[in-house]
Amino acid sequence: MSISVFNRRWAALLLEALTRHGVQHICIAPGSRSTPLTLAAGANNALICHTHFDERGLGHLALGLAKASRQPVAVIVTSGTAVANLYPALIEAGLTGERLVLLTADRPPELIDCGANQAIRQPGMFASHPRHSLDLPRPTVDIPARWLVSAVDNTMSELTYGALHINCPFAEPLYGGDEQQHHEWSDALGDWWHSQKPWLTQAQPQHFAEQHDWFTWRQKRGVVIAGRMSAEAGSKLAQWADELGWPLIGDVLSQTGQPLPCADLWLANPQVAEILNQAQLVIQFGGSLTGKRLLQWQSQCQPQEYWLVDELPGRLDPAHHRGRRLQSDITAWLQQHPSQPSAPWAEALSDFAGNAWVLANDTLKNHFGEASLAHRLAELLPKQGQLFVGNSLIVRLIDALAQLPVGYPVYSNRGASGIDGLISTAAGVQRARAIPTLFILGDISALYDLNALALMRHCPAPMVILVVNNNGGQIFSLLPTPAQERERFYCMPQDVEFSHAAAMFGLRYAAPTNWEQLTTAVNEGWRQAGATLIELNVASSEGAETLRSLVQKMALQ
Repeated sequence: MSISVFNRRWAALLLEALTRHGVQHICIAPGSRSTPLTLAAGANNALICHTHFDERGLGHLALGLAKASRQPVAVIVTSGTAVANLYPALIEAGLTGERLVLLTADRPPELIDCGANQAIRQPGMFASHPRHSLDLPRPTVDIPARWLVSAVDNTMSELTYGALHINCPFAEPLYGGDEQQHHEWSDALGDWWHSQKPWLTQAQPQHFAEQHDWFTWRQKRGVVIAGRMSAEAGSKLAQWADELGWPLIGDVLSQTGQPLPCADLWLANPQVAEILNQAQLVIQFGGSLTGKRLLQWQSQCQPQEYWLVDELPGRLDPAHHRGRRLQSDITAWLQQHPSQPSAPWAEALSDFAGNAWVLANDTLKNHFGEASLAHRLAELLPKQGQLFVGNSLIVRLIDALAQLPVGYPVYSNRGASGIDGLISTAAGVQRARAIPTLFILGDISALYDLNALALMRHCPAPMVILVVNNNGGQIFSLLPTPAQERERFYCMPQDVEFSHAAAMFGLRYAAPTNWEQLTTAVNEGWRQAGATLIELNVASSEGAETLRSLVQKMALQ
């Protein structure tokens, strides 16, 4: 029984050390081997515990919490394939920078590779995707408490982005025992238990991305590309670019207000490229660009220099431009590099953007469908709320057709751009901020994470889930997929509707058939606690065909 008690003391110290590095939320799946971690988490008053029965969804719940809180978030799962289910969320965190701490319970070494139940080789199983890994030994009093706490401190101090995998083997028994045993082991840390600081503090090297020739460059012709960034950074960047007189092409995730809306439409016009190619400097802030035409121009442009500013490391430029890779917080970089009020040098782009907006508006004003939803999305946003956008076709339509308010918080999973775990991630985003949330995704994405609707039964603020049901993966209608095989092997229509799913998890449900009914259902959702699932049944390829038609028309203007 002393083994079970010491397992819990070991786990309690491990979790307490994590709280000293900003871990406040911890997500827990059921399991026996993880009992020491689970009981320690429940007993720690500094931790907010979230539970889910599906480890894949649990990982994405933690991802959403980390996105919105900008804090590291811990996850506890049991041994075996439960651990493997964390892989998609771990990969996404590595690409978009959220900090996850994956605490995976394990069998002790003598039970590995010998036929023991639920025992797999867990150390190193995530390959290069975690930012850091820490393979703990089996808990033993022969290892001093100061080793465990300093090992956690050392690794957490280096976790500036991405995931940390801590593998935690525990021997049986896992339950019972005299809780007074082994107190001298943890008491050896003295008054550390009554402080709020780590045992071991490490200073991180500072990144100085100041460009001393900025005074010269800001007097040239520049173009700003805005990718994924925070709402604060988006607002400041929009003002900065406007003062410089430089055109800003904003992604749906830029939160810049997209001062030149419908970029994916007007970038199709060849005259636009002639204007943009006069730029001497292109600065991209943030990664994860969505629009096809923007990506095409970004790949082909050849300014004197191309700068990319983002707090994450790595190139982040698939076109491999010549220039400068500046690792820095975007807001801090803008402060270091003040604008200089100048007249706009590419005013014609405003005309193209205005024409594209009018074209989209005229085309969609008397239409109800996926494209019109994207175009008018800003009308549905809750005040002082936030937006979570799914992947596949819907995010492209919003990027191409909508204009979102400047500084309005927008979240997504646009690192690996997968459809797995979108409902779970959105649940985490809302739990972190507890404000009204509009969440929009497609039917296949919803089916892929359907059991995560269980998480929506515990929303801390109104949540409206818009499921756009175009009966399949209609993103493939935008691609040159073989026409005869498109339905069977690409779109895969499922012929489902979601009223029974909403009823199964106790969510309110509506299925509006026109814009007035939609706005009524959405506004009703904002007036009530909890979640409302609104299903929009639309023509299968309408969204893709509308986007294609608008692009073709803008190319000829």
